[in-house]
Amino acid sequence: MQRSHPITRLQYLLAVTLLLAGGHATAAPLATQVLQSGWQFHLATGSAAAKGHPEAAEWQAATVPGSVQTDLLAAGVIGDPFYRDNEARLQWIGLADWDYRLSFKVDAATLKHEHVELVFDGLDTFADMSLNGRKLLAADNMFRRWRVPVKGVLRAGDNRLEVRLHSPIARLLPWLLKQPYALPGEFDSAFGDEPKGKQTANYLRKANYQYGWDWGPRYVTLGIWQPVKLESWDRARLADFHIAQQHVDAETAELRAETTVQADQAGKAELAVSWIAPDGSRHDATQEVELRKGDNTLNLPIRIEQPQRWWPVGYGPQNMYRFEATLSSNGETLASAERSTGLRSVELRRDKDAWGRGFAFVVNGVPIFAKGANLIPFDSFPTRVTQDGMAQILRSARDANMNMLRMWGGGHYQSDAFYEEADKLGLMIWQDFMFGGAIPPYDEAYRENTRIEAVEQVTRLRDHPSIVLWCGNNEVQTGWEAWPDREKFRQSISAEERAKVEQGMKTLFGETLRNVVHQYTPDVPYWASSPSTDYEGPANQLTDGDYHSWSVWSGSKPIEDYLMSTPRFQSEYGLQSFPVLATVKAFAADEDMSPNSPVMRAHQKFANGDGNDRLLLYIRKYYGEPKDFASFVYLSQVMQAEGIELAAEHLRSTRPQAMGSLYWQLNDVWPGASWSSVDYFGRWKALQFHARRFYAPVRVAAIHREGHSDVFVLSDRTEPFQATLRSRVMNMEGKVLRERKQSIKVAPLASTKLASPTDAELLHGADPRKTFAVYELLDSKGTLLSRHLLFVQPPIALQLPDPELKAELRDNGQGMVLEVSAGRLAREVWVDFGGLDATVEDNAFDLLPGEKRELRVDSRENLDALRGALRVRSLAGATQPVTEKKP
Repeated sequence: MQRSHPITRLQYLLAVTLLLAGGHATAAPLATQVLQSGWQFHLATGSAAAKGHPEAAEWQAATVPGSVQTDLLAAGVIGDPFYRDNEARLQWIGLADWDYRLSFKVDAATLKHEHVELVFDGLDTFADMSLNGRKLLAADNMFRRWRVPVKGVLRAGDNRLEVRLHSPIARLLPWLLKQPYALPGEFDSAFGDEPKGKQTANYLRKANYQYGWDWGPRYVTLGIWQPVKLESWDRARLADFHIAQQHVDAETAELRAETTVQADQAGKAELAVSWIAPDGSRHDATQEVELRKGDNTLNLPIRIEQPQRWWPVGYGPQNMYRFEATLSSNGETLASAERSTGLRSVELRRDKDAWGRGFAFVVNGVPIFAKGANLIPFDSFPTRVTQDGMAQILRSARDANMNMLRMWGGGHYQSDAFYEEADKLGLMIWQDFMFGGAIPPYDEAYRENTRIEAVEQVTRLRDHPSIVLWCGNNEVQTGWEAWPDREKFRQSISAEERAKVEQGMKTLFGETLRNVVHQYTPDVPYWASSPSTDYEGPANQLTDGDYHSWSVWSGSKPIEDYLMSTPRFQSEYGLQSFPVLATVKAFAADEDMSPNSPVMRAHQKFANGDGNDRLLLYIRKYYGEPKDFASFVYLSQVMQAEGIELAAEHLRSTRPQAMGSLYWQLNDVWPGASWSSVDYFGRWKALQFHARRFYAPVRVAAIHREGHSDVFVLSDRTEPFQATLRSRVMNMEGKVLRERKQSIKVAPLASTKLASPTDAELLHGADPRKTFAVYELLDSKGTLLSRHLLFVQPPIALQLPDPELKAELRDNGQGMVLEVSAGRLAREVWVDFGGLDATVEDNAFDLLPGEKRELRVDSRENLDALRGALRVRSLAGATQPVTEKKP
């Protein structure tokens, strides 16, 4: 039976408040005792590291959730793991075993419950748990929840919980060294704790990035990294509550409320599901059910007419429904749970066409060009991430006009709060399972451990409308097929063993994980690997599936190489840069301020520190020799921003051949050089400001190649609209040489080519080193929608004049405003306040000759302090002058 009721505004607000307080599914009669306070830890007795670190052998206060490294830092035993070259000095922590203990009280009322269970939401990673001297658990997977019945072990009054955490390297390496071979992994340790080519990370379920990556440090964490609690209940426990979306369109939503109930006894009961729609209306449905002793799956069909659907940002509202399930018997509530979800349909469309086979996300019937970036963990130590810090990064993505983030597979699954924020912001999430590129073992025990992990994570996250794809792994298939070390490994083992390794990967990613997704969240597509063709052929193909493009940067190819190919969906590509100087100074001393100082190399993980030479290669090619270290930092960001802009606009311009641009990477796990556009402290680099422009819903883009330029209007709007394209050719002093206006009708969800002038047609003999074109798109009211400056020469060839920049910071009564003006062309204007934290409305922008802009500035600093710290620069003067060679 299904009913609808009118609801007052006050009733709606009260109901929503109650539902929001619930988070993910919890049973109302369930009694929960959180075991958070009073933990202690120490270096395990007998550990090899004990002699060298006696201060760590003493029992000290611990934080749960947490890690050994963060507990040592809080206790003052170690220094900041991210400062200078401290990383090398702290590797002993991950090589030792550690003990955690907790004394806690349990009252008699708890022990009267029929069921008392100890629940570990996450243990990192090899952990033995004992309660009151009895060993109850040996955990071996960082990504699983562990639930242990303890009613017969607990005592009324004092109890003692002990957890021994084993070093994964110390535990696995002796075994691995006895094996006939080691499976190919990712990055060898730079600290000698594992022999080259003998990586233990492949063989356990733990976050791969903590073993070191080419953008982050090696900190092999151990700890109780998720909450611990006692749960007590009688008669029934509602283990899961899910709203299955069988069919959703504009007219109807066919849903099924699925509940999993653990019952002590058989009998009749009533399942009631009520929900509050986004418009405030309230509805409910009920069903009589017959419980059997043990596990029960109860399904209640729900039909919603004219559903208020959830949309990706930019396409409609992020509507969310609030559902509550109640299981009762004879008027008594046995269990209840709450769940929020958004109603939407998701399709991964792979139609065959003139370019091969497509790869496009279609939400609610609308094909979406995916604009975004790859997301890595927010910190080397996951428990240091605050909800505010996480939300700030996601808001940065939304504010830069992104609509998709790829949750990369070498990290860890994120918190419920992360996906709730993505739901709210309308950010689509491409969710990898946690495999970062290493070749996994093929044994059944490993596969079963992973299957259970996948079931737990999919059921935890499946009601989030933001998740639009589950992907088996990152780069496992393409690595196996194309990377030199994998080729060498394939030749080193027998054909029989090679077939087992290959079949093991296909079974795990092509069958096991696929089956989990199809069984538990069939409304969301599954993709076997990134990049791949979903095991329908070789990986990393331009004409089918998704594509990782690394000829630029990793292959040292020129940035223009991005224009040489058009994949169906580019899920990885990137250029590096340094963070701003304020972030650099957080980890380095004054004497470290040069690109190849030991500390700068330590914070550059690409090619063991040689990545700074790669940065200089691109900077010198396109801009020249940096004048000083500050200019090196600035030019690295400009190079990254302009290079990724070229690639992203090329991809958008080829729509619908390409339907996605996810650059590598949005964020950082620590402060250092990397591919990120937002640094570890949340500060935007030049790339993030550029992304806000090149990912704008409406964009005019002019792409120069081989002596001509193609001019496009890119639109993500779902309706056509009238606009005017204004093009001007001017010199750097501001003299307009030519001007033209063109009325156009902009097509929806499309890229429209408007012009393709040759350099000669564009410039009419003007000096290309001193001349540029300005393309501007204006709406019917004359409002500027988008602007693009086109240069037919690379930046290093331009004769940029002194732009005569002026900047004035003032308080206009509503806040601080910075007025920036330029007498001549100013390229890549960068506003900086040194070590003072201040957020500028825009940055890394061009100013036309004579142009003036007002920018909002947000800061807790006072006006005089900000004025004293203010610096404004541009490309002019950032490089050393070129001296002509004498004959």
